Amino acid sequence: MSASVITYAGGMVRWEPGTRERLQAAALDLFATRGFEQTTAAEIAQSVGLTERTFFRHFPDKREALFHGQELFVAAFLTGARESQAGAPPLEVVRAALASAATFFADERRPHSRRRQTVIDANPALQERERHKMVGLADTLGDLLRDRGVAEPAATLAARMGTTVFEVSFATWIAAGEERSMAEIQSAVFAELVALAQDR
Repeated sequence: MSASVITYAGGMVRWEPGTRERLQAAALDLFATRGFEQTTAAEIAQSVGLTERTFFRHFPDKREALFHGQELFVAAFLTGARESQAGAPPLEVVRAALASAATFFADERRPHSRRRQTVIDANPALQERERHKMVGLADTLGDLLRDRGVAEPAATLAARMGTTVFEVSFATWIAAGEERSMAEIQSAVFAELVALAQDR
């Protein structure tokens, strides 16, 4: 967790935790109400009583205030794949990756994710950043499957199937009125994709 130092009269100093998180929350609020392009890093910092210099100590640019933390989702996804049983079929590795990734999307996170997605959907550059993340995730998962001895094209197909299931599930999870857990939704989407593949 990030922290900033506040100095008071008489030289007393205390740590204020959560500077990065406060900046992220402020950024999302401003992006959602004013627009991503219309919001500056200085305005984000000022909205929580900090300086622009402080902002740039935590993020290289305002876009990263929106995307910082997504590496935890990627790590969860890949951890599930790596910890799946040795010799498991490709789709079982994918299922394990999805199950692990679902733990990142607790129900209390849903309002935040919905709001964040509205910001991304309104900006083509942010959409491209999201697509790039998913392509990179599929490539990494494909490498992991190939390292396990899965041949082509099965490794690439399974990896892309995994990220497709996640993307469809996430869009469903944040839809208005949706109350099912991410794990429930992913299980249903995965089963439907398998059924389609088996339909001859």
